[in-house]
Amino acid sequence: DEGIMPVSEAVYKMTGLPAKTFHIDRRGIIAEGYYADITIFDPETVSDTASYNKPFQRPDGVYHVLVNGTPVVLDGELTRAMPGRVLR
Repeated sequence: DEGIMPVSEAVYKMTGLPAKTFHIDRRGIIAEGYYADITIFDPETVSDTASYNKPFQRPDGVYHVLVNGTPVVLDGELTRAMPGRVLR
């Protein structure tokens, strides 16, 4: 919101950097042979709509989410897919 850093740097700090720091193999970047954990969003409209009183609200501006290559959000709507797994 405040233009502190480019969107690409913010995304890396939330994905690639933690995967690298915690030695989580084949995650955190988009590359052949990696798990496809991908979020498609509009950086101009993405915003958190949850509050203390309503913590389970969907964010605005997030259109698609893939976990392990399986869509869990399509066109902003949840699918029934649950392809995630615990990472240790």
